[in-house]
Amino acid sequence: MAVAEALHQRSCPVTLLVSAKEVDQLAVQAAPEFAIETLPAVALQNGAGLAFVRGFWKSFRLCSKLFARRRPQAVLAMGGFTSAPPILAGRFRGAATFLHESNAVPGRANRWLSFVVDEAFVGFSSSARRLFTQAVRITGTPVRPQFKPADAGACRVALGLDPNRPVLLIMGGSQGARRINELVTQSLAQIGTRAPQLQFIHLTGSSDQARVAAAYRASGRRALVRAFLTEMELALGAATLAIGRAGASSLSELAAMRLPTILIPYPSAADDHQFHNARAYVETGAAVHLAESTVNPEILSRHVLELVENTSARGEMSRALERWFYPHAAEEIAGRILEMINFPGISERETQPLPEAIGKSSAALDRNDENRLAFAVK
Repeated sequence: MAVAEALHQRSCPVTLLVSAKEVDQLAVQAAPEFAIETLPAVALQNGAGLAFVRGFWKSFRLCSKLFARRRPQAVLAMGGFTSAPPILAGRFRGAATFLHESNAVPGRANRWLSFVVDEAFVGFSSSARRLFTQAVRITGTPVRPQFKPADAGACRVALGLDPNRPVLLIMGGSQGARRINELVTQSLAQIGTRAPQLQFIHLTGSSDQARVAAAYRASGRRALVRAFLTEMELALGAATLAIGRAGASSLSELAAMRLPTILIPYPSAADDHQFHNARAYVETGAAVHLAESTVNPEILSRHVLELVENTSARGEMSRALERWFYPHAAEEIAGRILEMINFPGISERETQPLPEAIGKSSAALDRNDENRLAFAVK
């Protein structure tokens, strides 16, 4: 969506192609300026090969029909197997193709797609060598412009919290994290004893909301408990400290907001990519890492209290987060896409090579076909 907004600002028509998953459908509700198309979710899992092939073929046919009606100039894949059919259908229609890999270790879909795309953008330099394309640019992971340091008190008021009391934000990714929910609710008594003024924003995922809300009521803690929150910039802006997974998009938003965080990577993530994401942040002092296999309520409570009470330590983490924030990532990606398709109105500054660009150039496509669109694919 951040790249789509950057393209939109340059008067480039954009269609977002998203899966039918609830989290994607909720996210695109905040983007009324874009055309939205829903594709069948395609996931390659053990024992589900036939279902994958069926879903892939259905998604490819839908993309082919869509692109036949209005041929795209460019297709951008943002990861996951939902992105693969549009990339292949786009290449068949002569579109320039791109992918963005946000994680430190590329996923299978992006590794496979890197054989066929014209250029790849990456969030971590370590992922560049794992992609099978000669053209890779280190851009960071884009975040929407509303993710920037904000007045904590104003954000707390907007969420119905006391503006003068610290806030612990708990988030388990877009669908919540049961183990993190359990750890935090089991830690409430210990945390509350030493930090009675601490407020909580807890994003639980849909399956745990009622149970977690009941735990806060029983503890007497002031808390905002939601299954999902579209205004994440308010939650991050209100927080003093966060607990969360280590998905790349979440990490980029944390960096943009300079929010110190305790990371508990999802241990079953493909290729353990969340661990590698977290390690990169921890090695630069930008986060604390706790392994799900060894953390318990006592360990979590100790780390939370140490950071809530230590303003200096949080300040050091906030400064370390600055190196992970790429403020112009969306604009750089959008600019490079428009340069590749020779889109009208690209400034000289936008067409200059990026300092960390690697590899080849590609011929520009015909810019005079008015029926061709740029597509951002999630």
